[in-house]
Amino acid sequence: MAEQNKNNNQQVDVNQLLKVRREKLADLQAQGKDPFQITKYDVTNHTTEIKDNFEQFECQHDEEGKLIKDDAKLVSIAGRIMLKRVMGKASFCNVQDKTGNIQVYVARNELGDEPFDEYKAFKKMDIGDIVGVKGYAFTTKTGEKSIHATEVILLSKSLQILPEKHHGLTNTDLRYRQRYLDLIMNPEVKDTFIKRSKIISEIRKFLDGQGFMEVETPMLVHNAGGAAARPFETHFNALDEDVKLRISLELYLKRLIVGGLEKVYEIGRVFRNEGVDTRHNPEFTLMELYQAYTDYHSMMDLTENLYRHLAETVCGSAKISYNGIEMDLSQPFERLTMVDAVKKYAGVDWNEVETLEQARELAKEHHVEFEERHKKGDILNLFFEEYVEEHLIQPTFIMDHPIEISPLTKKKPENPDYVERFEFFMNGWELANAYSELNDPIDQRERFAAQEEAFAAGDDEAEHTDEDFLNALEIGMPPTGGIGFGIDRMVMLLTDSAAIRDVLLFPTMKQLDK
Repeated sequence: MAEQNKNNNQQVDVNQLLKVRREKLADLQAQGKDPFQITKYDVTNHTTEIKDNFEQFECQHDEEGKLIKDDAKLVSIAGRIMLKRVMGKASFCNVQDKTGNIQVYVARNELGDEPFDEYKAFKKMDIGDIVGVKGYAFTTKTGEKSIHATEVILLSKSLQILPEKHHGLTNTDLRYRQRYLDLIMNPEVKDTFIKRSKIISEIRKFLDGQGFMEVETPMLVHNAGGAAARPFETHFNALDEDVKLRISLELYLKRLIVGGLEKVYEIGRVFRNEGVDTRHNPEFTLMELYQAYTDYHSMMDLTENLYRHLAETVCGSAKISYNGIEMDLSQPFERLTMVDAVKKYAGVDWNEVETLEQARELAKEHHVEFEERHKKGDILNLFFEEYVEEHLIQPTFIMDHPIEISPLTKKKPENPDYVERFEFFMNGWELANAYSELNDPIDQRERFAAQEEAFAAGDDEAEHTDEDFLNALEIGMPPTGGIGFGIDRMVMLLTDSAAIRDVLLFPTMKQLDK
């Protein structure tokens, strides 16, 4: 009962504080000083720029201790009040903008044309309010880089109360639902998303420098192909047709290779109707690229060079750390076939497995669960997932997958049970998937037919036949290398983020009323 009364009292206090904020706004509006009527503010500098180049901006004091105001050094910033200490003739506040924060010194007799009125107005401002500040950079007696304000203008009134600064915003569910609060209260979160933006920018620079062309392809499709995943479905009212949200970028990008564009890539959202966990979100960012007249070995070289470039430019070193584990991208990445990897970590030599029955018996002996529809190659992949993935901490390419799990990939000429495919692993995660692309339309039709059979047998993630794509292949597609990168996992790795929701600004969440 005592705890309940305490919570009730806290709620009453919060309601009263919210009421006071609205009353302050009403008073300003009655005086013709509605902050929401202000349309712009001239910002000349940001807080981190001032602090990083302080000698350029700093003003000195004269012998009497009065600030020497050099108009050539006048700065103008804007941001949110995060801390406020009101005293008699002078006060302090801390203003936070997109780059950082800085202390602002506000003196009663030096603020604006009508200093006393403006100082009273400043004293009524609340933590969370957005303000514009003009003034001069100086160093306080305690050595803190600050701005001596000549103007503080309220640009937007905060009608809500920010979380208490000392404890921050720690409720994970609230952080994801109200990312705007998370960005305000947790500087490291803002840093993560700034770094995400830089990663994508550097990817574009890298690929543009390699002669790739960025393109865009449809999100609403009739046949969601190119990956093993269940699609989301919706209805297109204007055409009175059911359509799906894309699960991959692959099939349209290959059409462009047929069209002669030779080097194309796309960075975009894809949608897969699957579960949510630390590494999966139903909508996520995928990058796929395709290059004519090359194969999966070239895609390995490109992947290695791209990841090394991103580590060096975004993280500052080819050696990165995730959850305290160092991964070295400066050395050549290990390259293992899936068969060799299973032999290395599970002690099973798949070269000696000749029949499906042998594969099933091995699976039973090693407690690897499989389904009746699974073929020999499927079971090899299950062994890989069970015994190998967790060991792939350092950068590793796993090559030459079984044909059963690779319906869009060229067969290895010397062994048609396997295909020219690789997956790139670090930290035990799959980070990229690449092929020597299948460009034989007859073989592709047969693979689609096998996928249709798998779908009929209960595999709801199997591919469906895409007649227009087959028509494009019949027109003729050159030998091509292709690769898909999961951008979100890449960002997780390069920012040392624990979960995919930490690198998605607005992750998929269940409605609160559900």
